[in-house]
Amino acid sequence: NYLIDNGARVILVSHLGRPKADESGKADQSSVKKFNLDPVAARLSELLGKPVKKMSDCIGDEVKSAAAGLKDGDVLLLENVRFYAAETKNDPDFSKQLADLAELYVNDAFGTAHRAHASTEGVTKYLPGVAGFLIEKELAYLGNAIADPKRPFVAVLGGVKVSGKIDVIDKLLEKGDVLIVGGAMTYTFLSAQGLSVGNSMVEESGLELAANALKKAKDRGVELLLPVDTLEAKLAADFDIPSGIPADVDIQTAPSSAMLDGYRGLDIGPESTKLFSDRIKNAKTVVWNGPMGVFEDSRFAKGTLAIAEAMAQCDGTTIVGGGDSAAAVEQMGYADKMSHVSTGGGASLEFLEGKQLPGVVALQDK
Repeated sequence: NYLIDNGARVILVSHLGRPKADESGKADQSSVKKFNLDPVAARLSELLGKPVKKMSDCIGDEVKSAAAGLKDGDVLLLENVRFYAAETKNDPDFSKQLADLAELYVNDAFGTAHRAHASTEGVTKYLPGVAGFLIEKELAYLGNAIADPKRPFVAVLGGVKVSGKIDVIDKLLEKGDVLIVGGAMTYTFLSAQGLSVGNSMVEESGLELAANALKKAKDRGVELLLPVDTLEAKLAADFDIPSGIPADVDIQTAPSSAMLDGYRGLDIGPESTKLFSDRIKNAKTVVWNGPMGVFEDSRFAKGTLAIAEAMAQCDGTTIVGGGDSAAAVEQMGYADKMSHVSTGGGASLEFLEGKQLPGVVALQDK
């Protein structure tokens, strides 16, 4: 709207899904049918209250002609850039073809800022690039949370693997006052303390990382909180959770220090929910990334939803990472009660780790 109101001729570039490319490097027909941006153009037209011209390609003579024919305030939407394998390969020629359509590049896709793709990084080699309002907001909230948080600063981390979150755990142990750990990686932490976790998932390669994190927390005076009780289902250790947990499965609550043989932990228990919620409600800054349990199944979503509720009741700055955390907040209607709901799961995590985001660095270099 800002660009339209200021008379710009707007060319929109985006991706959808992960289309499969054929030998020529172009998306196959089933991917084109499934991931084309026609519905996006229709909805965007409704939201803007004006026509949005949608192209059937994102490069080529037809696209060049349409771009050249735009009038002030017009909006042109290019087809899914991932219909070309060259997009994710950050191909220079493909980047230049996109860049040749415009005079200025605005990146407002924070969710892909951690990817060095043609449309996020490559184009900036041929065009002056600036950040959009959303990226500006994301960097401000996430940056302040790490650089200068109001205290107490509470970080809540969920997810499956310790190895996938160890960098952000290290960073939060440097900056935070309280680190709450939930999700499947809980059981790797419990196992690292010598506790039996029944049939729960343990990342063998993450045991030493978890033990080191527990020691660092103690040495630095950071309160690292693990669930004190868990909601468990009678399932084999190799049961495929994404295939769906049986409706008649036996579910029990047990202390984390005495988990049941033959059962798998799938959510935090009621005592953990109360403990975690109390810390969150009394915080001045809270950052949350990752669910507390198998959020997709309502029987094991209570812990995640309780975290969302506690954050809604917190008077401090509340920042929600993307993915399931954002979905939980949306599901409960609490999005407007958060200071900031990030649009980037992977991007927000990498930023919190202190990593450089290629899509942002490309703009800073201009």
